[in-house]
Amino acid sequence: MNASPAQRAALLAAARGLTDARLNVGTAGNASLRLARGFLVTPSGMAAEACTPNDMVEVDRDGSAGGRRAPSSEWQLHRDIYAAFPAAGAVLHAHSPFATALACQRREIPPFHYMIARFGGSTVRCAPYATFGTQALSDAAVAALQDRSACLLANHGMVVHGRDPAHALALAIEFETLCEQYWRSCQLGPPALLSAAEMAEVVERFRWYGKPQASGGR
Repeated sequence: MNASPAQRAALLAAARGLTDARLNVGTAGNASLRLARGFLVTPSGMAAEACTPNDMVEVDRDGSAGGRRAPSSEWQLHRDIYAAFPAAGAVLHAHSPFATALACQRREIPPFHYMIARFGGSTVRCAPYATFGTQALSDAAVAALQDRSACLLANHGMVVHGRDPAHALALAIEFETLCEQYWRSCQLGPPALLSAAEMAEVVERFRWYGKPQASGGR
């Protein structure tokens, strides 16, 4: 597979970005990017700040790994997301404070804010609980991510996927912000929710949201 130095550096930057944004602490969480015949993933048991680009681990589609480190214990989760979602170029998993708090309540995030549509639908699902590093967890996450780019993992944390590591990191930060806003709103009582029609309109608008647009001028 032979990941390039640029790919290794980009993945490490995203992993460190999760720590810098306080979405992960210590060795929690993991990150990966898609390669032509597999993926590059952060190593097992190492904090991002202690890693170098050469510590990133190449994993083939069959799960065989190469390099000087063992891959993250969640490597199956990353492999199966890439197999299920061809548009996914990078996957990030974090134990961020507010997403994890909601995941421990096993709550789907409802349409309390229109920015929920940023992640592909009118809700963000919470996958059922399964032990970390197992096929059951991977299967549950893939199901929760259908038509979505983010989900919660019950009693665990969050998963997001994006075009590349930088994009996935931006989505993870944005998702954690939404989780915080939902958590804070719930302290005042059940939030007012947008209707199915209102969310359908927003989801349609998000088909072009955040993409460069021609001004129409000269």
